[in-house]
Amino acid sequence: MYPNNTGPQPEGQWSSGLCDCFQDSSNCCVTCCCPCITFGRVAEIVDRGQTTCACGGLIYYALAHLGCACLYTCTYRTKLRALYSLPEDPCGDCCVHFWCTTCALCQEYRELKSRGVDPTIGWVANAQKMNSGATTPPFVAPGMTR
Repeated sequence: MYPNNTGPQPEGQWSSGLCDCFQDSSNCCVTCCCPCITFGRVAEIVDRGQTTCACGGLIYYALAHLGCACLYTCTYRTKLRALYSLPEDPCGDCCVHFWCTTCALCQEYRELKSRGVDPTIGWVANAQKMNSGATTPPFVAPGMTR
């Protein structure tokens, strides 16, 4: 479950636009200099701790050097959109990550923050924060199961 500290987000809408990177200037700088950090943080939260920040970041780093990181990162955008019923906006997930990887990562990071998750502290700390009663998690429709 994912908390929502900032009040209800409109169902099916991103909290910020793809090009609103400077709404969180510190994350924008981190993402521009080292996108593997932002991707690792997003991946850990979206995967509920099954992928660690370090592991996600290393995979991103390796794939970026092969020129195909967008094929991996777009899958996490798809997972994030499924968690919050967000539209493919402004185009498909792979296109967004192919043409605007940095902007996409910044938007995904901001989306998690706007919904009450702090990607910098990781999944375990966020789960503990949610279980302590400090936040009330919203209803998230279950995803597909195997």
